[in-house]
Amino acid sequence: MPDTPPPARIPAADRAYELTKDLILSGGLPGGMLISEGEIAERAALSRTPVREAFLRLQAEGLLQLFPKRGAVVVPVGPGEAEDVLELREALESTAVRRITRRAEPLDDLLRQLSELIDLQREPARRADVGAFADADEAFHRGIVTAGGNALAERFYETLRDRQRRMAVQLLQPRPERLAALIEEHTALVERIAARDAAGFTEALRAHLDAHR
Repeated sequence: MPDTPPPARIPAADRAYELTKDLILSGGLPGGMLISEGEIAERAALSRTPVREAFLRLQAEGLLQLFPKRGAVVVPVGPGEAEDVLELREALESTAVRRITRRAEPLDDLLRQLSELIDLQREPARRADVGAFADADEAFHRGIVTAGGNALAERFYETLRDRQRRMAVQLLQPRPERLAALIEEHTALVERIAARDAAGFTEALRAHLDAHR
C-alpha cells in the first residue's frame, strides 16, 4: 500500500492573512485599532515578511489601512457601508423568495433545510457565542438566496459574506441577549416562505434587518 503523502503546508503569508482577517471579522481587532506587523508575527509565530504580504492583501480588501513605519489601522465599518450592505441583502433575499414562491413544486425540502440551519443557531445562542452565531446566521440567509436559483445573485451575495459577518459580530457582541430573538425572527421568515407570502417575507425581512441599522 503506497504511503499517504503529508498534507500540503499552508504558505506563511496565507496563514498570516487568515489569522489577521479572522481577528478583524470576529471583533478581536476592532475598527480603529492600530496593529503592527510584529504583533501579528508574534501571534502566528512567523517572520514579518509574510505578515507584510498579508497586510497588503487586507488593505486591498478594505479591511486595513497601512501607514509606513507605524503599522496598520483596522478600517471601521462605516454607517454608509452598513446601510449599503443591508439594502443589497434585502433586495437579493426578497427577490429569491419571490422566485421560490412562484414555483409550483412543493417547498418541503427547502423548508426542512432552512429549519435545520435555524437549529444550528440554537447552541451558539445558548452559549452566547456571537462569532459562531454570526456564521450560522450568514449560512441561513445565504441558503435563502441559493434556493432562489439565480447563480449570479448567489455569487454576488457571497461577496457580502465578510462584511455581513463583521457587522453581525459588531452589533451582537454588546447584546448577546438578542440572539434568541433573532432565532424567532428567522423562524418567522421561514413561515412566510411556507405560506408563499413573498410580500409578507419582505416586510418581515425589513424589520429583521432594521435591527442592524
